Amino acid sequence: MMLDAFLAGAHQVFAFDTLIYMLIGSVAGIVAAAIPGFTVTMAIILTLPLTFTMGPLQGVSVMLSVYVGGYTGGLISAALLGIPGTPSSVATTFDAYPMARGGEPGRALSLGVWSSFFGTVISTIVLIIAAPPLAMIAVKLGPWEYFSLIVFALTIVASLVGNSLMRGLIAGVIGLGLATIGPDPMMGQPRLTFESSILMPGLPFLVVLIGIFAISQLMGELEDHGKGPSSDALIPDVIEFKTWAVMREVLMHPVNLVRSSLIGVFIGALPGAGGSIANLLAYDQAKRSSKNPDEFGKGNPDGVIASEAGNSATAGGGLIPMIALGIPGSAVDAILMAALMVHGISVGPRLIMDNADLAYGMFVAMVVASLMMLVVCVLSMRLFLRVTDIPKQFIVPTVMICCVIGAFALNNRVTDLYLLGAIGLVGYGLKSLDYPLAPLVLGVILGPIAETNLRRALMSDADWTVFFTRPISAVLLAAALLSVIFSVRSVLKMRKKDRPATDEQDGD
Repeated sequence: MMLDAFLAGAHQVFAFDTLIYMLIGSVAGIVAAAIPGFTVTMAIILTLPLTFTMGPLQGVSVMLSVYVGGYTGGLISAALLGIPGTPSSVATTFDAYPMARGGEPGRALSLGVWSSFFGTVISTIVLIIAAPPLAMIAVKLGPWEYFSLIVFALTIVASLVGNSLMRGLIAGVIGLGLATIGPDPMMGQPRLTFESSILMPGLPFLVVLIGIFAISQLMGELEDHGKGPSSDALIPDVIEFKTWAVMREVLMHPVNLVRSSLIGVFIGALPGAGGSIANLLAYDQAKRSSKNPDEFGKGNPDGVIASEAGNSATAGGGLIPMIALGIPGSAVDAILMAALMVHGISVGPRLIMDNADLAYGMFVAMVVASLMMLVVCVLSMRLFLRVTDIPKQFIVPTVMICCVIGAFALNNRVTDLYLLGAIGLVGYGLKSLDYPLAPLVLGVILGPIAETNLRRALMSDADWTVFFTRPISAVLLAAALLSVIFSVRSVLKMRKKDRPATDEQDGD
């Protein structure tokens, strides 16, 4: 019965027209995500109407191709421009961009592509084997557990600040402050708007992300009148040797690869969490587990592997609650549910029972989509690397236009463009003063989620001790405390390591 359903689903996926449509979807997802400001969700929304004339499995397979390609596409601008193409590529910039600037753009791209591929495959395997139990764990988490999870995630700030713990914490607080501007997430009452029509709708996260990373990065590039490392000498090596050598390099870090993928699966299975959190959490855990954490942020391959495997694995993780319980793990999963409902298919516990061929076909489509993403990225590596040869007087205004279009397309508001410029100036100022930008973005991402779940928890039960009496919540809070202690200890060790050299110079 199960084998018959699997073969029936595979037969539909491997139909020639389905494969062609999936290939087009994979290319579209990669290109859309590589443009700063255009998210995976936007690409999926644009794809949805095109699938209405297709069969259920064919339409979902095409959307999954866009989904998988989109999680990888953000790597391109993150590595070559230092600008995350999507929110789920924020941590990728930390090591991929320094690696590219150090003369290894091909290696940075290859590391990210192979990590994304293996992360998607691992998440699909977990999806097939453990969908029901993982979904049951995810759905049992209440607002207490979600708040504690976000508190734990916020402790990442301490590991992203290097030696300047105070500056990192200040940046994180600024991010949390920006997240409070606009309507109250529970009641809709305006806060900190100062009666300004521009601030009244709040600060959209995408606008903050583009302003903080993209605009500040582009302004910094204008100060550097030189041109990046030429790709002419790198292209033959990357295509003929390095791509496959990097595959072996990724597989030489199995613990990091599997751990980051499992983090992505778990975060993806939590409704509302998504690739942006998985990307940062996986990077954080890789840094904490490394014997040389001070090398992160300087082009460490472990950082690229962790961030890309983590965010790509959320694709399979997000399908777990959707297929098993009919609960979307993210906005993209909600769109996939809508696509199935258009065809009269109910998503939930009976999906595998009533439409087994569709469910197993989706599993096959995930693997095929990841293979297509890999092939497209490897064959297009030569084209991607040409970005490093484009003079900055051409690439900066082009990317700037894409950023403006992406920010405007989010809500079709001209006022968002004013916010984009203002936030870009703030990001540039902070960067010039050597403040880390990652904690700020993390605060903007996690702040609203933490506030919403805290208020839901207190509305359900005003007793704050419940956060410590519920087992999963207590474990997460304990982990958060240990995380802070570990991070502070690491910072102190790094300072002690740097102090003898300084003392020796003073003695001379």
